Amino acid sequence: MTIKTVMVIGAGQMGAGIAQVFAQAGLQVFLNDMNEVALDKGMKNIEKLLARAVEKGRMEEEEKNSTLSRLTSTNTINDAQHCDLIVEAVVENMNVKTKVFKQLDEIAPKHAILASNTSSLPITEIASATNRASQVIGMHFMNPVPVMKLVEIIRGLQTSDETYQAIENLTHRLGKTPVEVSDFPGFVSNRILMPMINEAIYTLYEGVASVEDIDTVMKLGMNHPMGPLQLADFIGLDTCLYIMEVLHEGFGDSKYRPCPLLRKYVKAGWLGKKSGRGFYQYD
Repeated sequence: MTIKTVMVIGAGQMGAGIAQVFAQAGLQVFLNDMNEVALDKGMKNIEKLLARAVEKGRMEEEEKNSTLSRLTSTNTINDAQHCDLIVEAVVENMNVKTKVFKQLDEIAPKHAILASNTSSLPITEIASATNRASQVIGMHFMNPVPVMKLVEIIRGLQTSDETYQAIENLTHRLGKTPVEVSDFPGFVSNRILMPMINEAIYTLYEGVASVEDIDTVMKLGMNHPMGPLQLADFIGLDTCLYIMEVLHEGFGDSKYRPCPLLRKYVKAGWLGKKSGRGFYQYD
């Protein structure tokens, strides 16, 4: 299957980044969001990142302009009827995602692949909202999308080999490295990362060390580029909590129980960098 036209649903940081890499790879891209403000912000962020790449000599002006020419913003999901692939990048909530996939199943062409950028939710359950489960797959990009090379490709129970191969080939075309993952809670990345972050929060909660010292141990002792508490702030503490809850519910194992301090911060509205305060304070 040849994928020429793509729609990305959700113009947030992840969605805009996914749309950018598709357009840079030569595909025609619709960036969709019902929220006009979010859509405008997403498009402007792409323009800003491309302009910065030109300034730093990583891209020619002509390439920037041709990339932008392949991007179209839209606030109607009906444009999915023109697409070979639709990538959903909306909020990490099963009810919201299944509603989107049900709509897409009715609108998108029969041959179209429906992919989710979910970071933890089961692809098999998302696919059950459609009549094309064999054409539903997970395509989990890492943040920031234009920089990070990894894409987890998650096969649902009914995902066909043809669908998987088409997405693996496309991932290579994007200049990314695909990793095939089975449909388990948290997949590989968050099944390993989130319990580490959660344990770092427990270490703080129990008074073992300060925020700065916990992060310093992991940076200098384990050669991590960023400490787990700072990373949690960048991911969003609400997102970290949600993923831990998915792991806890999915496996039924107490080792995935979210730390009470994480719950307290989320209830306080301390969500990390995006809210101005998490384990650190931000301007």
